[in-house]
Amino acid sequence: MSRLARRAAAALLLVALAALALHGLRLLARSRTVQVFGRLVHRVDTAERVVALTFDDGPTAGAVDAILEPLAARGAKATFFVVGEQVQRSPEALRKIVAAGHQVGNHSWSHRVMVAKSPSFVRRELDDTDRAIRAAGFAGPIRFRPPNGYKLVVLPWVLQRTGRTSVTWDVEPDSWRGVREDPARIAEHVAEHAKPGSIVLLHPWYRKPSRDAIPAVVDALRARDFRLVTVDELLALRETL
Repeated sequence: MSRLARRAAAALLLVALAALALHGLRLLARSRTVQVFGRLVHRVDTAERVVALTFDDGPTAGAVDAILEPLAARGAKATFFVVGEQVQRSPEALRKIVAAGHQVGNHSWSHRVMVAKSPSFVRRELDDTDRAIRAAGFAGPIRFRPPNGYKLVVLPWVLQRTGRTSVTWDVEPDSWRGVREDPARIAEHVAEHAKPGSIVLLHPWYRKPSRDAIPAVVDALRARDFRLVTVDELLALRETL
């Protein structure tokens, strides 16, 4: 093999290795179960038939009643991971969520993916959203969920330094084609995949099928003898293991 051919082969190998490394970093960044620093929970290992129902994004004034009413009618509690900018636009919507007794979590201020961001940017995203949540009257621990599930180094490091728990999920019907378009299929998917200790993710603020599925999701879980709890109630079970 000529020197030129060897150099070309070496260059191709380096490109392939770099591509593999980038792919590995992307998988790590999107992992629901692994975080390089701090505490991450995607479900709780428990024998109790409990499930935490969680909602991402929002809040919006136009959808809040359609989300809260079926929960109230069924006496069900949920955990809302809210976006600070949306809280700023619709503060009354978050006050309704808090007044109804639901848990509220931090889903960042801008919903920008927090990979390759500075620690100061991450702190502002977290702190500004925390302040908006407190201003709405929520007094409990504020858990965090990364926008789109992405986290790599800086975000987990800041979360660890500030003593925050990152909460992901293990059941997400909205990510499945053929499921996410149909409220009945969404409820069936949740009932089929939920296990004791599961964390279910829905996006009801901007996805009408997810919003319309809420009554059927609650009913389907209860038909399988699941009790709906908040994320903190689920984490309390983990602490007693």
